[in-house]
Amino acid sequence: MNLKVNKNRLWQSLTKMAEIGPGDNGGSCRLALTDADIEGRNLLKSWAAQLNCSHRLDSMGNLFIRREGNNGKAPVLMGSHLDTQPCGGRFDGVLGVLGAIEVLRVLEENNIKTEHPLEVVVWTNEEGVRFSPAMMGSGVFSGVFKQSEIFLHKDNNGVSVEQALHNSDQLGSEACKSFPIEAYYELHIEQGPVLELENKTIGVVTGAQGISWSHVTLNGQSAHAGTTPMNYRKDPVSGMIQIVKGLQEIIKEQKSSLYTVGGIESQPASINSVANKVLFTVDLRHPEDAILKIMQQKFKSLIDEVCARENLKSELNNIWYSPAISFNKSCISKVKIATEKLGYSYQNIVSGAGHDACQISYVAPVGMIFIPCKGGLSHNEAESISPENAQAGANVLLNAVLESSVIN
Repeated sequence: MNLKVNKNRLWQSLTKMAEIGPGDNGGSCRLALTDADIEGRNLLKSWAAQLNCSHRLDSMGNLFIRREGNNGKAPVLMGSHLDTQPCGGRFDGVLGVLGAIEVLRVLEENNIKTEHPLEVVVWTNEEGVRFSPAMMGSGVFSGVFKQSEIFLHKDNNGVSVEQALHNSDQLGSEACKSFPIEAYYELHIEQGPVLELENKTIGVVTGAQGISWSHVTLNGQSAHAGTTPMNYRKDPVSGMIQIVKGLQEIIKEQKSSLYTVGGIESQPASINSVANKVLFTVDLRHPEDAILKIMQQKFKSLIDEVCARENLKSELNNIWYSPAISFNKSCISKVKIATEKLGYSYQNIVSGAGHDACQISYVAPVGMIFIPCKGGLSHNEAESISPENAQAGANVLLNAVLESSVIN
């Protein structure tokens, strides 16, 4: 049985959700646990009520919508997040939640009862915009983060996570911790250009690449820009340039590796003074943990080498490390089989971004489904997908979930 979702209904749901917290340029702005985020959750719960589904909140505000099965077996979960970037798109995360609700609608209207219960989950603060870190709700659920520590994190207005949960009435009575899960599936836009460039409808996600974030500080000596000869300078900006150039060579040595230098700050920021300090951030990524660690070590050695040559002092602070993740082979197979049965073109793909599915993979079998987004653009109000691809992704989700939940 190859069931299909209702394309127009799914698109209408996406459009309706986008009306909540609208951006200035056609996107969405629903920061975690704000009024807009709660309004979106309430709309979702109203749709779930039409399907006679129950809902509950855990102590991190993770929202679970449950459709009962024929017995007390472990549930099959599917979902993502409803919170967005400040100037976010209409589909990042949202597609995974509303695609899952559409799955329940199809099962209900076809009077199909599954052996395993099905649960749609909305994870709290996936984006990590209002509160840091990202993937907060799924991280506490899976034991990656400690709730007691996360509760103390504050937003820019000094409101803690615990206060925000109280204020928004999202602090559930159920403890935020993992429970037996048969499988977890997450439908998501790719947030990159590969599927579109390869003209593929579905990405069968096999895992997520490892990520290493570092803060680098180079200390030199401030001096007059017009009177200090180049060979007498202790210029941290010059050192940074050499480090970035050397980092490019390290990246070239390893296939599929990525680096990004993001924030850069020099002090003093004066046009006619040599800086005495420069701070910059580095994001390193690779699908294999062992290679990522080699890249980290080479990066550290590069910093030491440049600083010794330029007479600088350095501080390297590794602020976050997320190991490379491989998803469950059985879940990957079910996604692939569903895709082939439905006749969609596809390719295996490794996620370049972090997702709630990555956190959940520590406590449950996980599979992910990607669909193309126009130009690979995401975290941007211009983020765009087609109704046809949205339907295709939800169709794969539906049939993979049915494979895991066993139809009677």
